[in-house]
Amino acid sequence: MRCLVKVRGARFGVPGLRRWLRGQSLEPRTSNLEPDSGLTLIELIICVTILSILACAALPVARFQVKRQRERELRRDLWEMRDAIDKYKDAYDRGGIQSKMDSMGYPPDLQTLVDGVEVKEKKVRFLREIPIDPMTKSTEWGLRSNQDDADSTSWGSQNVFDVYTKSDDTALDGTKYNTW
Repeated sequence: MRCLVKVRGARFGVPGLRRWLRGQSLEPRTSNLEPDSGLTLIELIICVTILSILACAALPVARFQVKRQRERELRRDLWEMRDAIDKYKDAYDRGGIQSKMDSMGYPPDLQTLVDGVEVKEKKVRFLREIPIDPMTKSTEWGLRSNQDDADSTSWGSQNVFDVYTKSDDTALDGTKYNTW
C-alpha cells in the first residue's frame, strides 16, 4: 500500500511530501546530465590518438634519460678510479710507498687500491671498492700501463696508469665510451 498525499491538486508519495515540507522543489528528479552529453565515438578516437602520439614521443626521451644517467655514472666512476691512481702515485712520489722500480710509482692493479698499502706505518686505502662498470655491468675494467700505447686495448700488467670501460658502444655525444 502506497501512501499518497494530495497537495493543491498534485499527488505525492511520502518522500515527495517530505521534500515539500522542507521547502525543496517538487519537480521529479532527473539526472544532471544533458541528453547529448558524453563522448561520441569520434571524440574518443581522437583522444586515444592524441594520447598515443604523446606516449610515443615520451619513450625516446625516457630512453635517453636512462642512457644519460649511465653516462654520468661512468664518468663519475672513471674520475674516482683515476683520482685514486693519482693519489697512489703522489704517495709514492713523497716516499711513503715502496714499490717495484719498473712500476714507476703506479699501483700494480685496482685491487691494491681497495686493499690499501702501508704508508708510514699506517694502512691507507684509496678506493672503497672497485666500481661496477655501468655499461658492461661488471667490475672488469680495461687497464692501461704507462708502458702501453695510448690506444692499446691489451694491458701489459706492469702497472695501472689508466682505466677505461670495455664497452664499444657510442655515447650521446658521438664518442666511444672506451675513449673517455
